[in-house]
Amino acid sequence: MNVLARSARAAVKPMRMARFYASEAPAGAASDKLRLTFAVPHQAIYKNTEVHQVNLAATSGDMGVLANHVPTIEQLKAGVIEVLENASTTKKYFVSGGFATINPDSTLNINAVEAFELDQFSPEAVRAGLADAQKAAATGSEEEKAAAKIEVEVYEALTAALTK
Repeated sequence: MNVLARSARAAVKPMRMARFYASEAPAGAASDKLRLTFAVPHQAIYKNTEVHQVNLAATSGDMGVLANHVPTIEQLKAGVIEVLENASTTKKYFVSGGFATINPDSTLNINAVEAFELDQFSPEAVRAGLADAQKAAATGSEEEKAAAKIEVEVYEALTAALTK
């Protein structure tokens, strides 16, 4: 046996195995409100605003976020972000992509590339845009086809959001 290993083994005191459990949060620390910051590059749609719940379209699946949610980072896909401000007020936004960061202090930060209220879209214009994107995806160079396929995905997500 190696001399260093023998002497280290003799010198190290056996550690007492301790088991730790999560402790309860101090009274009043847990809030039933989620604090939302929702921003696009040119504006903040919500800035540290208390809301009840936010529903996200993430690449890992759709999810609802309430206060005291497990901390995580989610990549957003093209889809709807639904903000339940209170029991009677709900706002829906269509985002083309971005990220959502859920923090342990009941804050949610959403950074989106683009976001528009869902009621700003015309279903007829979306259908026409989808048809144009599908035509472009069938013809042109490989680069144009790839760009058109992304456009088709966004229009399909927008069509699904408008028909719900």
